[in-house]
Amino acid sequence: MNQQPSGWYRVCDADAVAEEQAAEFVVEGQVIALFRHQQQWYALDAMCAHQGGPLAKGTVAHGCVTCPWHGWQYELASGRQTIHNQKLIETYPAEQRGEAVWIQLQPAQSETENSHE
Repeated sequence: MNQQPSGWYRVCDADAVAEEQAAEFVVEGQVIALFRHQQQWYALDAMCAHQGGPLAKGTVAHGCVTCPWHGWQYELASGRQTIHNQKLIETYPAEQRGEAVWIQLQPAQSETENSHE
């Protein structure tokens, strides 16, 4: 897996994930679900916060993924769980560069840490 100094990692060729589909990748030991939805790329932690269901195997509609195990829904862009409107899974910047898809891993900051800044 290619890495650039700014924390960006080449995850796959763009044609590895079809439009309106998702796939799982391991990047630096983290399991990431990569979604291609409405011609945009989204990268999230791959496991549902409820009971660890595989989000990449869920259904995507209206900018949200629904976990295939118990129906929990998350916004692709923010990682917010839609019922309680809380960010429960981490999201990562994702973009297509030429024929490859890259994601940027960043250290997660808790809301508590952010409130002291």
